[in-house]
Amino acid sequence: MQNIINVAYLVASILFIYGMKGLTHPRTAVRGNLTGATGMGLAMLAVLLDPGVEKYQWIIIGLLVGGSVGAVLAKRVEMTRMPELVALFNGFGGLASILVAGAAVYKPSIALPVGYTTAQYYQANIATAATGLIGGVTFFGSLVAFIKLAEIALGGSVRIPGKTVINALLVLGCIAFGVLLVMDPSNSLYYWGIVVLASILGVTLTVPIGGADMPVVIALLNSYSGLAAAATGFVLSNNVLIIAGSLVGASGLILTGIMCKAMNRSLTNVLFGAMAEGEIASADEVYAGKVKSTSADEISMLLDGVSRVVIVPGYGMAVAQAQHAVRDMANLLEAQGVEVEYAIHPVAGRMPGHMNVLLAEADVPYEKLLEMDQINPTLEQVDVAFVVGANDVVNPDARTNPDSPIAGMPIIDVDKCRTVVVIKRSLSPGFAGIPNPLFAMDNTLMFFADAKKAFQEISASIKENM
Repeated sequence: MQNIINVAYLVASILFIYGMKGLTHPRTAVRGNLTGATGMGLAMLAVLLDPGVEKYQWIIIGLLVGGSVGAVLAKRVEMTRMPELVALFNGFGGLASILVAGAAVYKPSIALPVGYTTAQYYQANIATAATGLIGGVTFFGSLVAFIKLAEIALGGSVRIPGKTVINALLVLGCIAFGVLLVMDPSNSLYYWGIVVLASILGVTLTVPIGGADMPVVIALLNSYSGLAAAATGFVLSNNVLIIAGSLVGASGLILTGIMCKAMNRSLTNVLFGAMAEGEIASADEVYAGKVKSTSADEISMLLDGVSRVVIVPGYGMAVAQAQHAVRDMANLLEAQGVEVEYAIHPVAGRMPGHMNVLLAEADVPYEKLLEMDQINPTLEQVDVAFVVGANDVVNPDARTNPDSPIAGMPIIDVDKCRTVVVIKRSLSPGFAGIPNPLFAMDNTLMFFADAKKAFQEISASIKENM
């Protein structure tokens, strides 16, 4: 039986790897997701076949409850709320790791085989301490991220006086409890001491992080959940858990690096700092007498005879749930022979790939979604660019003003387009909290409205003029 289980684990690991590879491109993402899920299903079946499983009733109850909740959430959650759901999933992964390692503390036979060696003894104890630390940070950090993303509380960057000292003391406390746990694993209070301090650390690390850095936080917490699972694998000497956790942890770290690069910021700056102070001009200085507002009818006339249009989505599109209205306008333009493309910034929205998910829900073809590096060299040939609720990712100050807090951050250069139409409710700043000179440029028109309503009005006006 053990040989069959080991073969099942090997096949599951291969499916995880192929599933991860499938997730690298939107066209193969669904297949990759299903492949990974199949691997996880096979791994779960192999666990249930283990001779060490004595009672199945609680396992079955857990599968029914967890499966039902997961199915309902997956079916009902709106695409605009996907970042919150991802944050919860990350947190639950950390919580599961905490509970499994905690069970091993109370019943060492779960982790240690009969006749275990001294090396296995210390490996299990060190892995247990690591699981408590990483799992605690992941669970409570993800809860804070969920609260921030859902805009329940803790919005923006919350300052904690002396946070560096507090975090250092919490880490030292976790290490101290970890050493005690390794030396005396029979005392479960040491393990739960690690979990409590790590949970507080998860809160103090995440609370100060502002909304602009949420894509980085989501990617990092995803990595933490994988590392917690891998540590739990070492606790249980379970190879498939080690492999799966390592894959998630490594891919999450790589994605975190990509997000940081897209913001021109280091990970330490995101976690322990804030946006650079810089010199921030007042909104009156930037906008006074320069902003030109427009209407749906004027935009419709502007679009008459154009050959190329680019749409730059941002979080405002998600809030207004305007992705379908954007697609409808694009379909009308394409029916008239206009080339329509979408410029996607890596950190637009609240999680990596947020805009891609929303546009995929609206059945926008993958081929029309172009990354920043692909679209920027061609923007000078664009007739009209629509900026839909985006702000910092199109702020030319990042490129032209070395004193700006976002100086050096790669942006989508829509200011180089012939005409820019910005659709926003107001001139309010983005997450960086600074005004955007793009809104006051000569080639920019502002359409102050809810994004969904705005595109519906533009589409109606286009139809009237057809």
